[in-house]
Amino acid sequence: MSRVGKQPIAVPEKVDVKISGQDVAVKGPNGQLSWTVPPVIKIEQKDKELILSVADETDPKSGAMFGMSRTRVANLVAGVTEGFSKNIEIHGLGYKAQLQGQKLVLALGLSHPVEFKVPDGVKIDIDKKATKLTIKGIDKELVGETAARIRALKKPEPYKGVGIRYEGERIHRKAGKTAAGSGAK
Repeated sequence: MSRVGKQPIAVPEKVDVKISGQDVAVKGPNGQLSWTVPPVIKIEQKDKELILSVADETDPKSGAMFGMSRTRVANLVAGVTEGFSKNIEIHGLGYKAQLQGQKLVLALGLSHPVEFKVPDGVKIDIDKKATKLTIKGIDKELVGETAARIRALKKPEPYKGVGIRYEGERIHRKAGKTAAGSGAK
C-alpha cells in the first residue's frame, strides 16, 4: 500500500471542499477546481482533513491509484490556496518572447514568428529581457502541460545549447567537429 496515500490532507480555513460520490470540488481564494476520484478509492472529510482509503485491498489496481489520487486531491487544495508556477528560459541570439493578448509570440530563429495560444486558466509573465517566462495557474497539470508544449516548440540542442528550457535544466553539451579530429593536416 502507498505510504503517500495514507497521509491525511489538511484543509486550510479559507478552503471549502464538497464531496458528492466520487466527485471532489475545492473552492478557495484563487478559484475553484474539481476532480473525479477513481471508483477503487474512497474519500471522506473529517473535521479539517480529507482522508483517502482503498475500497478493496485485494485489487492490484487500487494500490496503484491510491497514492496518485491522494496527490491529485492535495494538488487541488494547494492550487486554490497558493497556485503553481513553472519558469522557462529562452537561450539563443535574437530569441525572445512577447505577449499579444492571449497569444504568446516567440522569435526562435525561424523565418517566421511562432504563435502559441495561451490556454484559459494560465497566466504568463515575461521579464524585461523577454527571455524568461513564468507560467502561473491554479491547475498544476495545466501549468506543467503548457510549459512542456512551449518547450517543445524549440527544444535545446546539444551543440550550442540554444532553445527553450526549464529554469535550472542542465543540457548535456556535445563537442563539435575539430580540424585535428577529422584527419586533415
